[in-house]
Amino acid sequence: MIRISQLKLPVSHTREELEAKISRELQLKDREFSYVIRRQSLDARKKKDKKFVYTIDVTVTKEKQILKKVHNKNVMLTKEETYRFPCSGTEPLTARPVIVGTGPAGLFCGWYLARAGYCPILLERGEPAGLRKEKVEQFWKTGKLDPQSNVQFGEGGAGTFSDGKLNTLVKDPCGRNQEVLRRFVAAGAPEEILYQQKPHLGTDTLIGLVEKLRAEIEEMGGQVYFSSQVTDIEIQDGRIQAVVINQEKRLETQILVLAIGHSARDTFEMLQEKKVPMEPKSFAVGVRVEHPQTMINLALYGEEENPALGAASYKVTHKCENTRGVYSFCMCPGGYVVNASSEPGRLAVNGMSYQARDSRNANSAVIVTVNPQDYPQSGPLGGVAFQRDLEEKAYQLASGKIPVQLYEDFCRNRASRKLGEVRPQIKGEWEPANLRQILPGFVGEGIEEGIRAFGKKIQGFDRPDCLLSGIESRTSSPVRILRNSELESALRGLYPCGEGAGYAGGITSAAMDGIRTAEAIARKYRGYH
Repeated sequence: MIRISQLKLPVSHTREELEAKISRELQLKDREFSYVIRRQSLDARKKKDKKFVYTIDVTVTKEKQILKKVHNKNVMLTKEETYRFPCSGTEPLTARPVIVGTGPAGLFCGWYLARAGYCPILLERGEPAGLRKEKVEQFWKTGKLDPQSNVQFGEGGAGTFSDGKLNTLVKDPCGRNQEVLRRFVAAGAPEEILYQQKPHLGTDTLIGLVEKLRAEIEEMGGQVYFSSQVTDIEIQDGRIQAVVINQEKRLETQILVLAIGHSARDTFEMLQEKKVPMEPKSFAVGVRVEHPQTMINLALYGEEENPALGAASYKVTHKCENTRGVYSFCMCPGGYVVNASSEPGRLAVNGMSYQARDSRNANSAVIVTVNPQDYPQSGPLGGVAFQRDLEEKAYQLASGKIPVQLYEDFCRNRASRKLGEVRPQIKGEWEPANLRQILPGFVGEGIEEGIRAFGKKIQGFDRPDCLLSGIESRTSSPVRILRNSELESALRGLYPCGEGAGYAGGITSAAMDGIRTAEAIARKYRGYH
């Protein structure tokens, strides 16, 4: 197979023009070849001459002869590498593995264990994705919260109500990254996610995909139970013996995978009572910021609309004078700010996009790093206490509605009274307020300084009427559940996994960690019979 990298074409190119370019690069007289796009990225440095940049793998006869006459450092032989799940170990299982949580980490761990013959049981405190969607939409309309089925809890995890980004910075020579994307495509996702620089799925697409993955797990011998919260674990001689579901049903197991998500605060408390080794970790808090999507497109693409490019996205960072880092996070092109609360009397926001990314506004979190030294109490759950305090203040500030503020008023530390040209794209009720009242001083100062700095990189980012809303407090887990190099806790049989356990940061990385955990279990144990 021959790989061509740095192959550039105008963004408006056709398939025929791509194939003609491949023929010219390889000096082929005919087009008797097949090809696979491995990567597509955008070069928009010249706004009037934007190009897609491709990496292409070409299958053609007489590869070595072709390479002899092609003198191009961007053309070389390559070999397709496929992901391989390990062979099973030797230690017997007397009970089925139990996986807690059906977010990306839990679903992918369950899928690979089921395919390998381990018959896992998946426990989800929330509802199936379809019912959960109805419950969430009802919450946005009425404000009536179900603490067990919401934006944070339920089939698919918190990422189901997000932009559905699938890019990750995790380097993985074993091919788990591509394996996750291939698994999504096999479940019905568009093939473009296999090669796009910044692939995404959108909430509307994700719901069907997680339902398909769950159905496949069940077809392969796994079982999935909803409305089933693990409320206790039984330990004997330093090893997992059983879990208790909804404070009443006991389920024996040797293996417990904790893929609980970053908002399972009551589960963290139970684990602390059981003396499971945990530690506090840094994360970030801040606000959501909304701008017109056409403004972002113009700043980054040089034009307000381009169907070939879709809605533009950005990533910006800044180091504040106080040495804190402030940065954009979970950017949602053509998206919505959503009420992402999961506890009564507390309010948190997040961002979400549908597959089409066709809302009027772009939004992202603008967040400031916080460390365990900033937390009001010591111990593993200090970050949870920090989050809850902010969320209680946010809830009280606007009586349970999302507090919203113009950037101009944020800088002047005053409540907003009216909006400017930027109209909110928000799922859930909202109300003008003064967000500075709920933020720690260093966070508010960092956001103000950061947005001003970002305005020098993206024209209009610091416009006076851009909208801020808060509080963005669920950026990542404030807790890390410790594990060893075999991914197992000091409590034998316990496998902390995914974002909630402190080992991932997004859909793809969480799914990859789920696969890694399944591999670790498979290497040690025989399949369940």
